[in-house]
Amino acid sequence: MADADDVRRLALALPGVEEIDSDGFDFRVAGKGFVWSYPERSVGRRLIRTDVAVLFVGDEAEKQALLLGEPGLFFTTRGYDGWPLVMLRLAEVDVQRLGELVTDAWRMRAPS
Repeated sequence: MADADDVRRLALALPGVEEIDSDGFDFRVAGKGFVWSYPERSVGRRLIRTDVAVLFVGDEAEKQALLLGEPGLFFTTRGYDGWPLVMLRLAEVDVQRLGELVTDAWRMRAPS
């Protein structure tokens, strides 16, 4: 089981990462976001969910593969339709897998 502290530790261990001031966590490389806390929206309110990470996944094919392959771990909402992003339930993932996912997201956003 992973949590926001694990996300922070793993993201900050990667080269060139900066943490953006937020109510949860928000990490960027070369000015591009690769993992941040999920801003859940409902009528008239916005709640920052630090138990859910939003991950950059590169493209729609990868997004669909994750959503269909592991629906207990990954999900999306209508607000993310058309974006190469998935939400990850941190309580359902172990730290090793989280590290792989965060590193993959970072690789896709880091300059080559």
